[in-house]
Amino acid sequence: MSAHLWILASLLAGLFQAWRTALQQRLRGVLSVSGAGLVRYAFGIPFAALMAGAYLTVTGQGFPALSPHYLMLAAGAGLAQILGTALLILSFGFRGFVVGTAFSKTEALLAALASAMFFSERLAPIAWAGIAVGVVGVMLLSLPEERSPAALLRNVVQPAALCGLGAAALFALTGLLVRQATIALHTHDPVAAALVTLLAVVILQTIMHGAYLSWREPATWRAIGRNWRNSTLVGLLAAAGSACWFTGFATAPVALVRVVGQVEVLFTIGFAHLYLAERIRSREAGALLMIAFGVVLALLSQL
Repeated sequence: MSAHLWILASLLAGLFQAWRTALQQRLRGVLSVSGAGLVRYAFGIPFAALMAGAYLTVTGQGFPALSPHYLMLAAGAGLAQILGTALLILSFGFRGFVVGTAFSKTEALLAALASAMFFSERLAPIAWAGIAVGVVGVMLLSLPEERSPAALLRNVVQPAALCGLGAAALFALTGLLVRQATIALHTHDPVAAALVTLLAVVILQTIMHGAYLSWREPATWRAIGRNWRNSTLVGLLAAAGSACWFTGFATAPVALVRVVGQVEVLFTIGFAHLYLAERIRSREAGALLMIAFGVVLALLSQL
């Protein structure tokens, strides 16, 4: 298996996630924040099961045993992703699709710090530089037109920033827990571990989130049913994107996967312009160059 599989997985994950988030934002017009988040898990189960089943069958592997420790890690990852997704969708309502995504992209830096502190993962200095450059690039997308210190401070403490930063922390935690879950499966095949973990996570997410929705927003189930076509496409893209993310997490440090996956911002701006009709600002060109440079530095660290 290629040692650089995580690079292709990270790039594809960025594409699928940007496409899925754009569709999910359109669902936000007819569903609640909670309902728009649930569809990615509930409608992703059939596709996750198909991918895991097909891969295990083709490679001649049986379904691995799932220990209580593994299930706790998978449930923790699922809950962190549920909460992070809710905060990300909520941030869209304050400053727009592109900016909400930009705030959440600080997760690469948070994942790197947490990996170093709690899991003793060491990154080369050039990788840290790539993470820093990428984070600065995505944060450029959120700067206000006014550049005074007071305006910059307001930009950091506004609701969109707080929601985006909260989502970033939760997504970083998701990646770290998924990586630990794939390790806990004790399988020699990281792709199999990633796909099995994806299936376990989306099932647990549907149970947790579905129970909450039934309790607090039972009417949302009917709205989801009325929008089953868009919800199915969201589920497909979510499953495909998560399969790529999980494969990356299983084969490389989470922080590196996340910084390469920041190409999502490029796709996000394209979808926001073409699919959501949001205007692209001239400042975004410089931000995209910084993000691309950060990705290149992260890749060079692995050569």
